Amino acid sequence: MAASVREKQAAALKRMLNFNTSPLKNTAAEPVWKVLIYDRFGQDIISPLLAVKELRDMGITLHLLLHSDRDPIPDVPAIYFVMPTEENIDRICQDLRNQLYESYYLNFISAISRSKLEDIAGAALSANAVTQVTKVFDQYLNFITLEDDMFILCNQNKELISYHAINKPDIMDTEMEAIMDTIVDSLFCFFVTLGAVPIIRCPRGNAAEMVAVKLDKKLRENLRDARNSLFTGDNMGAGQFSFQRPLFVLADRNLDLATPLHHTWTYQALIHDVLDFHLNRVSMDESVGSEASPSGARPKKKNKKSYDLTAADKFWQKHKGSPFPEVAESVQEELDTYRAQEDEVKRLKSIMGLEGEDEGAISSISMSDNTAKLTSAVSSLPELLEKKRLIDLHTNVATAVLDHIKSRKLDVYFEYEEKLMSKSTLDKSLLDIISDPDGILLSYWGFSVFQSDLDQYKKALLETGCDLSSLNYIKQWKAFTKIAATPSNYGNSGVKPMGQSVVNNYLVRKNRVFKVSFFQNLPVTRILDNLMEMKSNPETDDYRYFDPKMLRGSERSRLLFQAVVFVVGGGNYIEYQNLVDYTKAKPGKRVLYGCSELFNAGQFIKQLSSLGQK
Repeated sequence: MAASVREKQAAALKRMLNFNTSPLKNTAAEPVWKVLIYDRFGQDIISPLLAVKELRDMGITLHLLLHSDRDPIPDVPAIYFVMPTEENIDRICQDLRNQLYESYYLNFISAISRSKLEDIAGAALSANAVTQVTKVFDQYLNFITLEDDMFILCNQNKELISYHAINKPDIMDTEMEAIMDTIVDSLFCFFVTLGAVPIIRCPRGNAAEMVAVKLDKKLRENLRDARNSLFTGDNMGAGQFSFQRPLFVLADRNLDLATPLHHTWTYQALIHDVLDFHLNRVSMDESVGSEASPSGARPKKKNKKSYDLTAADKFWQKHKGSPFPEVAESVQEELDTYRAQEDEVKRLKSIMGLEGEDEGAISSISMSDNTAKLTSAVSSLPELLEKKRLIDLHTNVATAVLDHIKSRKLDVYFEYEEKLMSKSTLDKSLLDIISDPDGILLSYWGFSVFQSDLDQYKKALLETGCDLSSLNYIKQWKAFTKIAATPSNYGNSGVKPMGQSVVNNYLVRKNRVFKVSFFQNLPVTRILDNLMEMKSNPETDDYRYFDPKMLRGSERSRLLFQAVVFVVGGGNYIEYQNLVDYTKAKPGKRVLYGCSELFNAGQFIKQLSSLGQK
């Protein structure tokens, strides 16, 4: 099985931490002890891939932020992993002048410019530390891998490349160019790490096209320099797609504003929606008991508890895409299995006389047989304890999710919205649902509505205190969009792209959120299917084609079995899971999903509302 992008990036990090040489396998040699210095960007790249124990196993005794107060450790080498920003370069030069470490291995997340390299050289020369700067590397790792088949561009400063930043009405050309260059730099790093030159497809007339043009140019320039190309030799040979070039589908968030506001029952997406979930770590308040504080006393502070949901967690890997009710049942099944195994260990200990069991029980059963069983049971204790830890973890997380479902009545509104989307009979009229004083939020789109009805809905929403800024932005956006309307049935073909005769009404009550569930084929999945299967479809027939390996004008379509889908303007776990499900139904095909930022409905609605207020 070819290595996943997560394995490729993790391997690159391990090589970097081994002074940019491949770590020796099955060696008992003691690692060289060193310190790791990173900035926030480097920290975000490493944390979903390498645990603290793995860093320690590779000889990392300390891992410190570049801009923290650090004491000198003159007899230890330091590995730096930072962005080549002006601020970071200045701090590295300061470290050289202060003689903090024995030697310096400088690794830049993105390529460093010549002028900044000269700044470092000047600082090393003035500090008489030229020989201590042992290596300088461009790592091309400027992206964050969250799953084997999912990545995002950044977590720090993500507002600089957000949907809001790209679509704000007063954006200057220079700002847009800077945003596109930032996105392209990260995508270039992604394909360098992957070890593959993609075939690029994109729609016309939006930010996705701008990214495609710039990325094609950057790839061509690198391929033209055969001597220094990053896509030759070892890089290409070790690529995930070394025998099959990937199709790279660029999509624009404006293609489909509805999906990010949807609701889903899948475990991973619900956690991201209702809990604090970033970079595969979920943080939540621990329950502190139900007893009330004494009169006049300060209320007890809630403790924050964090859990890492990693690739090593088998329960997570199996159930992250499962409907939430199934997850709750599976947690109970795992708990029952654990208790049965625990009871078996206790029973064997009792029979062996280790817990004061009567001697008759011992004499009736073969001592040697029970000794073997007990030895086996004891040897499985570490595995049993780890299973117990994971059961406790998912019990706590699932309970927290369930509390949110109950308090926000997500199950009730989920049912309403399912009926709306399938055009089933409702228990109450839409206007009654909107006007319900206990209402939380209702998303309603996909149906043509008379203006008089829409005005009624808006009036009812305003009376209940809703903020309609997001609706104002949608109206403005639709007034300027040039996306052609194409007739299709909403229920059969998935969510229509925005810009068609679709009413988009995102209704917010009491700052709590609910979204409509996804259908089988979301727009991004549908577009991918058209392009991978080479289907003729008005939705994708005019998509542009770029092949950086071919002369311009000589490009031609070809059937591809590997694909990377990337959404400019932000993505979500709903689209990711939809693509995962699509891939499962297509044996032999492999699809990766990426986005400029990852947001839930509440975070996306804030961006829409901010745009609507301008």
